[in-house]
Amino acid sequence: MRQLKAIIFDVDGTLANTEETHRQAFNIAFRDFDLGYEWSPREYAGLLSISGGRERIYAYLKAHSIELKGDLNLREFALRIHKRKSEIYREKLIAGHIGLRSGILRLLNEANQQGIRLGIATCTSKFNVETLLQNALGQDALARFDTIVTSDIVPDKKPSPVVYQYALADLGLTPVDCIAIEDTPNGNRSARACGLKTVITTHTFTIDNNFNDASLVLDQLGEPGQPFSIITGNAYGKSYVDVALLKKILLEDNSDQTNIQVTNLAVTAK
Repeated sequence: MRQLKAIIFDVDGTLANTEETHRQAFNIAFRDFDLGYEWSPREYAGLLSISGGRERIYAYLKAHSIELKGDLNLREFALRIHKRKSEIYREKLIAGHIGLRSGILRLLNEANQQGIRLGIATCTSKFNVETLLQNALGQDALARFDTIVTSDIVPDKKPSPVVYQYALADLGLTPVDCIAIEDTPNGNRSARACGLKTVITTHTFTIDNNFNDASLVLDQLGEPGQPFSIITGNAYGKSYVDVALLKKILLEDNSDQTNIQVTNLAVTAK
């Protein structure tokens, strides 16, 4: 019988509303390099279809046919911009500009109390994850999580399922006993490709996106007295996401579940 053994979280836009801070950091970095680019919220929402900040910059520079001087190639230039953008972003994190999303701390505490393991599967860097968690949860924040898989470990970006494959292998669990919490279509596709059920918490940049096959799509996890809004899916009469609701979702008898092709989980955890 299935039982909820672990919850695996994305980071940016899921644990915290970081995407607007990322957008601001990109724009400051563009100004620092005198590029004259300014990503509007609407434009940035479209660019989120490209996973990974460095990849996003590279694709944008390539699309705008930027001319470089000297021997520097486009990927190296994108890397330089991204390095500066990451410095700006972490400065904002340390300054306390970002807090956890509604319901996250409550759900983390409840999972810890019930012995349910916690994981992170993200396309961002380990340094960014550590900075965010330690500023939001304290210096012992990383100890809450049984696995933290970042772009430093898995370079493949979502919707590739590799980051979730690695997290599952590191936890020593199978998809049927875990659930993923995500915020983007690429994240949803990544988790679903592994056979994981997903709960989606949308935000300004993803509210209108398509989340096919997600079990539940919400505007937030919610709190007692601060209910979520259901976009699609069955919340079983609940008004906020707790462990009990995740267990119900995990035990759903979806007729299409047997048709999901679970990719090979033979990933060596390091």
